This record gives sequence, structure tokens and C-alpha cells, in this order.
Amino acid sequence: MQTTLKKTETNNHYNAINYPFLLVTHMVCADQQIHSEESKALHELATQIEVGQRTLEEMEKILAQDDDQLSVEEIARRVPSSQKDEAMCQILAIAYVDGFCSVLEQKMAERIAQIWNWPKGEIQKQIEEAGAFSDTGFLEESNQQKLSVSARLLQKADSILSQALVNKLANLTGAEQKVEQLRREILLSGPEYDEAIRQCAVVAKEDYQFSELALKSAGSTLRSLGKNLQESIIEIKSKTNSKGQANTAQDVAKQLELTQKSLSAEIIKEIEDVRESLRSKERALNHFSIAFMGRTKAGKSTLHAIVTNDGWEAIGVGKQRTTRYNRVYEWKNIRIIDTPGIGAPDGKSDEEIAESVIEESDVICYVVTNDSIQATEFEFLHLLKKKAKPLIVLLNVKKNLRDPRRLEHFLKNPDKAFEMEGQSGLGGHIERIRRYAKEHYANDYFPIVPVMLLAAQLSREPEHENRKEELFKASRMQDFLDSIRESLIQYGTIRRSQTLLGSTVGAINTPYDWVAGQAQIYGQLAETIQSKQEEIRKKIEIAFKDSRSNLQIEIETIFQEAINAVPSFAEEHWNSNELGLKLGWEKTLNSLNFEQRLKSAFQEAGEHFKREVQEVLEEIGHELQLVAELGGGNFKFTQQDSWDIQHILRIGGIILGIAGTIIAFTNPIGIVVGIVAGVVGNFTGLFKSKDQKRREAAHKISEDLYEQLNTQKQETLEKARSEFLNSCASVIMNIESYFKELASGLESFSLTLEEAQKKFSGFTNYLNRFYAKRILDWSQEKYEPLTEEGARKTVAKVERKFGHKMTIITRSELTIKKSMDELKKVLQEDISIQSHKSVK
Repeated sequence: MQTTLKKTETNNHYNAINYPFLLVTHMVCADQQIHSEESKALHELATQIEVGQRTLEEMEKILAQDDDQLSVEEIARRVPSSQKDEAMCQILAIAYVDGFCSVLEQKMAERIAQIWNWPKGEIQKQIEEAGAFSDTGFLEESNQQKLSVSARLLQKADSILSQALVNKLANLTGAEQKVEQLRREILLSGPEYDEAIRQCAVVAKEDYQFSELALKSAGSTLRSLGKNLQESIIEIKSKTNSKGQANTAQDVAKQLELTQKSLSAEIIKEIEDVRESLRSKERALNHFSIAFMGRTKAGKSTLHAIVTNDGWEAIGVGKQRTTRYNRVYEWKNIRIIDTPGIGAPDGKSDEEIAESVIEESDVICYVVTNDSIQATEFEFLHLLKKKAKPLIVLLNVKKNLRDPRRLEHFLKNPDKAFEMEGQSGLGGHIERIRRYAKEHYANDYFPIVPVMLLAAQLSREPEHENRKEELFKASRMQDFLDSIRESLIQYGTIRRSQTLLGSTVGAINTPYDWVAGQAQIYGQLAETIQSKQEEIRKKIEIAFKDSRSNLQIEIETIFQEAINAVPSFAEEHWNSNELGLKLGWEKTLNSLNFEQRLKSAFQEAGEHFKREVQEVLEEIGHELQLVAELGGGNFKFTQQDSWDIQHILRIGGIILGIAGTIIAFTNPIGIVVGIVAGVVGNFTGLFKSKDQKRREAAHKISEDLYEQLNTQKQETLEKARSEFLNSCASVIMNIESYFKELASGLESFSLTLEEAQKKFSGFTNYLNRFYAKRILDWSQEKYEPLTEEGARKTVAKVERKFGHKMTIITRSELTIKKSMDELKKVLQEDISIQSHKSVK
């Protein structure tokens, strides 16, 4: 059987494009980290399945992220229907090759499914069926079990390409499989360096087990939170109301179910973020990682090429944006990561790409230039502080050295380009860098290293072969390399702990903050609803009285008009027979629109009452929304958060539906006819004049009508009072019942969230304690294996404002050999160490 990605049968093989293969190429690039081995694997596999030249050309464009590449949308639309299922299996297999599907990879798969008009949630369903979101898939320890998702997907992916590509990419997960390709030594080597590398590996292995446990526990807690919220809904649904009334609990459950689903969707997102954090820690485990970041065209790709001697072909060829994905270079357990430019006109996604490597990096090298230092350029640094990442600022001093005369002038006195003072000095630039960066990074403990990247670049060009050493020395790149060596040899172990323990707290703080904010909001909403019960009752009673009063006035008016019509009717019909009187009075009432006006009066009163109640409920709904917006302190709901004003406003419709009697009054009164039956016979008399007979008959008719109209008026008024009273009582009862159940449900949500919050707080304290132990050991210039017992015996308490300040309280006095200033500069947080005794 021919498979999706096998050789395309065509008479024009050169021009044929293998679209499923290009989808696989896009998926390989989806995580936005293009490893050199991944690129090689794709090239080898393209040869193996004999794709055409056009396919190869399009593959190269995708790998290079050329502007005229075929987009995912264009490619997906051209995949034949018969190949879509298998193509999806293959790209999911690629996504799960390492046992982990990143958010970006999942988004790409969902995007393709959307283009194919697949049902919403189909991708999620396939992944869940494969076990991607099962507890065991996330929490089991063995690598075999962690790859179970990939194995299940691969059983579906019956393709030579996907098998070969998976095998190729899977090899990348083991450090021993990675090919060491060096064109030059990046950093100084020697016994001291080798020992630093060895010690970093030892520390990382120990630290990772604690960060892994904390992150997996965080994921498990989020899963439990989702299940507990579902159980709260089930518990609410199981309740029954007394007296045969509408099942308010069921309606509340439906209302809260919307909120629960929104919470669950956010929980899934938080779980994926935690998973991605864990994956970042796994990637960071065996390497000391340095990420180059900065605005577009700042010189990051040139820096990467200089340091790695790789990627020169993309430098200086007029391309606006050399890097559009994270390029990774590895050597001796050091990873150099070059990221896309920040702040490009269409670079929003590029910032997300760059952000994706922050967590796995030990040091961020932020590249700026002296020709354009803008405050906005440093806004990105708040993400580094958010993840507690140490920073080195590389100041790329730009000079036009392509002009031979200027090059000669520079080489005569290269130090002049780096002078601090003077009109063209770097002092002002450095001062601005510190001022702008401090606004977003909270401190200026980071080093600033000036270099001239163009001079270093020229030292690698053939035409400057005879002056390469002079140019490289003049570039001051060695200062930068020395600063990296210093980070590795002197600070490598504490940097590793900072990445694997210290910054992992940030990954747990994110769901902690979300859960804490949600718990606070739901608790306040429950309290607000409970406190509003009496206010709601009073406002509905006022609405009841207003509506009833208006109805009574309208009834009085309608009956008074009928009463006013009696005299003229009596005069006109004094001599009519019973049928004439009946038909005449009926006509009179019809002319007054009597019955319809009474019905309308009742209906309008009911509608008025309904509107008044709706306004009361909407007012409460808006107050609840205000609580949601302001009640959480710094916490704010976003469009993705769970409590939506539209949900709250549905309360009115639900309750009014329950209390349907407010607009379902029975007919108020029938047409007043037949009330003069038998009256005619009383008007006769042999000795009475016609005028006397007329007066007496008219008087009798009038009295009869007055009496019956007044009687019916009283009955109608009493009916209005009675039905409105019942309706008001029904509404109040249902609203109180509804809000009681709603408050109970919200309180249940709040308590469930608070329980999860406590667990997250425990994970944070757990990691901070181990991180504090590493800091204390390093500050004492000693090493001992990291254990729970050791941390507990040494550290009494840790107080930390993540990324800003950390106070470590020790159980006994310690001999600290590092100064506090050095600790601050290395960790780039304010550090304070106190003994338990001194605190007392």
C-alpha cells in the first residue's frame, strides 16, 4: 500500500510537490528550534524517499523561513483528502517523538485540522486517545513510559519517512548521540574548564530531580483541580428542592458548568505550560546554555557566527532578518541559542519564539547597539526578570569599518572606540542602558560588555587574513568570551541551580497566581451574593409595590371610565328590552376597549415587574463583575478567564423562567354583560308619565351598573393584589434559592481552588529551600550532595519575592565567604542571609 509521504507517482517527478512531506517539514520547525541534526535528517530522508526538486526547494525555503515559502495553510489545502488522516498521524508522531508535544506543535496541528474543516476538538481527541494527557503519561518515571504517546501515534503512522524521521530525531534526545562539530574552540579549555563542566553536570543531575518532582506534582495538582471542580458540579446536580418546586440546583449547576468548563480550559493550558517548563528543564539538563537575544539587526546572528564559526552564509547578504527561529549550536555540553529579533514590524511571533528558550537558558546575552538605544528596546527584559534569569548586556559598538581608511584609522588606536568619556564615548550609552533596563529588570547588577562585532567578523573574512589576529583583538570579543568563561568556571554550578531550582519557582508561580486569583474572586463572589440577599429582597418588594400600585391606578381608571359612561347609557337604553340592554352595554364597553385594557393593564404590570426584577438582577450581576475586576488586588480577569458578565446576566433569565407566574396572570375579568337581566319589568306603571318612567328606569339601570361595576372593580383589585403578592413571593423564594445554591457552588469552587493554592505554595517553598541550600553552599565555597535532610538541617525559612528579593534564614550561624554584593551580582536578586537565632 502506498503511504502519504512515499515517492509521488507522476510523469513529471521534478515538478511534483510532496505536500505531506512539506507538512512534516513545517512540524519539525513548529517548536521554533531548528537543530542542525534535524535539518540533516530531513535532507537525508528527502533523498531516501526521492522527493522531486520542487519539493526540495520548498523544503529549503521553509527551513530558511523565506518570505516566499509555502505556508502551512497553502500546503494543507493541497493535501489530497485520501491522505489527510495519515498525514495528521505523521505530524503528530513528529510532535511526540520526544514524548512531549509543545504548545506550538499542538497549535500547528489544530491549525491544519481547522483548514481541513475537521470537527473542533478532533486533534485533542486523537491526542487524548493516544494517552497524551493521561496522568501516567505525565507522571511515570521511566523513559519507556514517557514515550508511550509517541509509540501509540507511530503505530498509526505507517510511513517510511515518519519512522526514519522519528528515529533520527529521537537520537537527539540523548547527549551521547549528538555529533560534536567544532570548527573552532568557542571557549577556553583546560583542566579548570573541564572540572567546571563536570561539576555543573553533577549539580544539574541532583537539582533536576527536585525540579522534576515539583513540576510533575504541579501538573498532578492541576489535574486534580479539574476533577474536583467537575465533582462539585455533580454534587450540585444531585441536590433536590423541596415542595415540588423547580429544581434550582439543576439550573445553578448548568450556570456553574459554563464557569467550570472555562476553568478546565485554563487548567489544560496551565498543565501544558507546566509540561513545557519540565521539557525545558530536560533540555537544559545536560548543557550550560547561553541565549542571544535583542532587537532585530542588533548583531545576534553575527555574534552567533563569530562564536560558532557557523552561519556565515546568511551574514551580510542584505537580508532584513537573518534569524526567524531559534538556532542551536552545541559543543562540550554548552548550547548557544540564537533567537529571532525582538521588535520587528511583524515580529510578535518572533518574540514568542525568543521567549520560549528563556526558561532553559542559564544566561541571557542581550545584544544592543550604540547607534540606537531606545527605552522600548528593553521592555522585553521584564520577561527575564519574570523568570529570574541572569543577564549579560553585550553592547555592539557600530563603526563603518568597510571603508579602508576608517578601518586603518580604527586599527591605529582601537581603544579609542571604547572610551567612556567624551562626546563619542560609551559612558552615556551605558548609563542609558542601565537606566532603561532597570525599569524592566528591577536592578542593574548585570555586566555590560562592549564589543565591535564587525571587527570580529572582518577577522574571519579571507581578504583580511593577514590581519585577523589584530582585528579580533581589537573587537574585544575576547572580553565577552572571558565573561562567558567566568560564568561557567566561577558561577557555573550556581547558574545551573538557578536554572533548575531558582527559576522553576517561576514556572510554578504562574499557575499559583492564577489559582490564587481565581480562589479569591470566587470567594468574594460568594460573599457578595450572600450579603446581597436582603438587598435583593427589598428591591424586589419595591418593584412589586410599584407595579401593583400602577396596576391599581390603571384598574381604577378603566372602571371609572366605565362608570362615567353609565348615565348616558341608562338614558339611551331606559326603554330597551333585556337583549337590547345587553347588546347596548356590550357595545359601550367595547367602545371603551374595557376588557382589552384590563388584560393589557395586567400584562403591562407583569412586564413592568419583570423588567424591574431583571434590572435588579442585572445590577447585582454588574456588581459581581466589579468584584471580579477589582476584588483580586492585582489579579485581573482576561478574555480567557472563567467568570463572564454574560454568564452573570443569564441569572435574570434563569430565575424569571423559574418564577414564570409573574407574566402569566389569569384573565382579570370577563365582559360585564347580563347585569341588567330582569330589570326591564320593574320600569312599568299605569299611572306614571313617560318622563317619570324614563327617569326611574335610567336610575335603576345606573344603580345596578354602579353596584356591579364597583363590586367587580373590588374583585379585580383584590385579584391584582393577590396575584402580585404570590408572584413576588415566588420570585423572592426562587431568587433566594438560586443565589443560595449559586453562592454555595462558588464557595465550593473557591475552597477547591484554595486547596490547590496551598499545594502550589508548598511546591514553591520546597524549591526555594533547595535553592537556598545551593546558595548557602556556594557562598561557603563548598559542595555537598543536595538532599532533603541536608536542606532541612541548614535552611530554617526562605522568604522570596520572586526575581527581586530573597531572604534566607539559616538554622545556625554560617561562615559566608562571598560578599552580599557578589551574591547580588551573580544571582541578580537582592539576597539576605540571616541566622535563626539573630532573627529571634
